[in-house]
Amino acid sequence: MKIDKTIVVLDLETTGTWIEKDKIIEIAMIKLFVDGRTENYEKKINPQMPIPPAVTELTGITNEDVKTAPIFKEVAKEILDFIADADLAGFNVERFDLPVLERELIQAGQSFNWKIRKIYDAQKVYHVKEKRDLTAAYKFYCDKDLENAHSALADTQAVLEILKAQVHKYGQGSDSIKELDQFDYKTNAEFYDEDRKIRWWNGKLYMMFGKYARQYSLQDVAKKDPGYLEWILSADFSEEVKILMEDALKGKFPTQEK
Repeated sequence: MKIDKTIVVLDLETTGTWIEKDKIIEIAMIKLFVDGRTENYEKKINPQMPIPPAVTELTGITNEDVKTAPIFKEVAKEILDFIADADLAGFNVERFDLPVLERELIQAGQSFNWKIRKIYDAQKVYHVKEKRDLTAAYKFYCDKDLENAHSALADTQAVLEILKAQVHKYGQGSDSIKELDQFDYKTNAEFYDEDRKIRWWNGKLYMMFGKYARQYSLQDVAKKDPGYLEWILSADFSEEVKILMEDALKGKFPTQEK
């Protein structure tokens, strides 16, 4: 692959997927020079917060692994020095990695305006060039071509076959459809409700709307401004959210499923 400017390909492992709050636990970068040379940078980082079990299961990084690692502020300057004026690349970097890295750098007293650089995002290319529709899923999971696509019955039959194939593929020996629960939003436990109005972070719930959005936990808002929770009860929110607010006013809060 020929390039006419240095490119840094990067990837972050983090405590979760909340751009505004989750923390970096590992960063890896490969710098590709015009002459074909490469240089690597890899470092674990102490996030100064517990790593959720689901993240440890996914990444293999434990709280013990980062216990003696530097905090981000201590390595912020060397990360920026490694990137220098290079173009940037990665997988889903525009939507996640770069915004998280920018926030962490700003909090560390550094400046990082990645939006003025050239970004090569492999995920964007993948989604543009490779079909991600029902026909593609049917071919991937069932190795069949979908005849009469967009016929309601044909599409429905294809979905049924895909579900069966997914259970077989991801069921770890079980043939129960409940094996697919692991992919449900509640099982992943990032959001409390189906409308994504309330989100889990570090074992507490945060509202994603209104004047307290992303700032204070539900417990803090209940203490600070119970009238706001009473307003939610009278407004246009789901029954699920309203029951949560009623419980919060009584001092009852759910615990996050692990």
